[in-house]
Amino acid sequence: MERESMSFDVLIVGAGPAGLAASIRLAQLSQDKQLDLQICVIEKAEIIGGHTLSGAVLDPKSLSELLPDWQQRQPPTHTAVTKDEFLLLTQQKAFQLPTPPQMQNHGNYIISLSQLTRWLAEQAEDLGVNIFPGFAATEFIEDNTRIIGIITGDKGVAKNGQHKENYQAGFALLAKQVIMAEGCRGSLTEELFAKYALRRDCDPQTYGLGIKEVWEIPADLHQAGKVTHSIGWPLDHATYGGSFMYHFDKNLLSIGFVVGLDYQNPYLNPYEEFQRFKNHARVRPLLKNSKRIAYGARTLIEGGVQSLPKLSFPGGLIIGDAAGFLNVPKIKGIHTAIQSGIIAANSIIEEIKNEKLIELKNYIKHIKNNWLWKELHQVRNIRPAMRWGLIPGIAYAALDTYVFHGKAPWTFHHKTSDRAATKLAKDCSKIEYPKHDNQVSFDLSRSVYLANLAYDENQPVHLKLNDSDIVPIKVNLEKYASPETRYCPAGVYEIVRTEAEKPYLQINNGNCIHCKACDIKDPRHNIVWTPSEGGSGPNYEIT
Repeated sequence: MERESMSFDVLIVGAGPAGLAASIRLAQLSQDKQLDLQICVIEKAEIIGGHTLSGAVLDPKSLSELLPDWQQRQPPTHTAVTKDEFLLLTQQKAFQLPTPPQMQNHGNYIISLSQLTRWLAEQAEDLGVNIFPGFAATEFIEDNTRIIGIITGDKGVAKNGQHKENYQAGFALLAKQVIMAEGCRGSLTEELFAKYALRRDCDPQTYGLGIKEVWEIPADLHQAGKVTHSIGWPLDHATYGGSFMYHFDKNLLSIGFVVGLDYQNPYLNPYEEFQRFKNHARVRPLLKNSKRIAYGARTLIEGGVQSLPKLSFPGGLIIGDAAGFLNVPKIKGIHTAIQSGIIAANSIIEEIKNEKLIELKNYIKHIKNNWLWKELHQVRNIRPAMRWGLIPGIAYAALDTYVFHGKAPWTFHHKTSDRAATKLAKDCSKIEYPKHDNQVSFDLSRSVYLANLAYDENQPVHLKLNDSDIVPIKVNLEKYASPETRYCPAGVYEIVRTEAEKPYLQINNGNCIHCKACDIKDPRHNIVWTPSEGGSGPNYEIT
């Protein structure tokens, strides 16, 4: 197919904090060195920030390196943290624990990451960066030796493959260097891993699923800048996870729950665990007379330095959560994502006179010489130790932090993928979840509505099955009790039963909020997440 093509010096796939930081730093250096670089950022969301979701508390040190005067540039709402609280919950009580050093937030800010991302895009555009929202990257363009660009997905294609009246062919975007900044579990980044064996020398990656709501709460209950995290109930002691509650802006509360996707029981439902959590005696009073205004979910990349892939490939670099730079014990990844973008830009500028820019091996050298690597290396053992269970994991985290100061002479490893951790249904107990009151806990359909989904009703299904005949029923249903109907926080997957027909898996494509849990947790990796038509999906405004 003939496609319109455009050429750039650097093409960045993904307009999150990592990709936008890389574009800003490249533009700054281009001006300083009078290089006149052509920089392009593409983003699958219709509006920048529309697919961006996080807790979120920002450590501003990398943002201050990128934009030293950011506080004077009219940034979006950022509420200075005033208090940290760390709780161990039982079903009836809450016990306050000492806040570990990694979780202390003095000097940090509670933000909306979707709003911060839109603001970063404005800073990039002011520097001459080309930003194209609504374009999903679907294929690589390569020559014999390297990646030389990407193809964006076609728009206006019906489920039957026919072109609609509004059909628009995708573009071929060419570049001397391609930066992959797709975020956690990026679909094209996963293809890179396989094509160039970039994960050959690292541990399997591990993930969490974060589910978040934003509430307007009464003024007398709002404590601006208060940060609360909890562990324990409602999860059992063998399952990794916990909650967050952040008071920010004017009477707003970000509240959410994270479940490690290495959980074993296929009957566990992360969404329902979150609904149970909100009914805890320590939480419910904040919400019972409040108004819920936003909902969303996203996977988090939790493997740490053990699971980092090779970060360069012929023709490009991998940055941010696409690589895995989240600091799990600190519960932060924005500052590390921005820092990786800065380092990537610096590495490219060092080699820009080499017209081919085949593979920038200086990037990983600069990563390892930066505070970013030291920070992640110091906490490398805390997440894998949690697989021993809650109490042993906490005990080891205290030992690692207060005795070894992150310098223990050993490294724990992730040995299996999250999907491999899932046990057969016959070996597990069903979990009975309480009914929703639709005041504090809600039916899933009411929640998904608040994600502001936008899909063309007749567009192709972007959630692919490697096998649609045998695995969904003979494996997932009969052996694992269809865990996809529970781990998906949007009701995309449904087992339909009728009297006349055998059960079958129905995919409600238009419910997808792009969390990508299905691509991670499906027991046989039968479900493959691919980008939906550019611009479709959730439209987050304050997450």
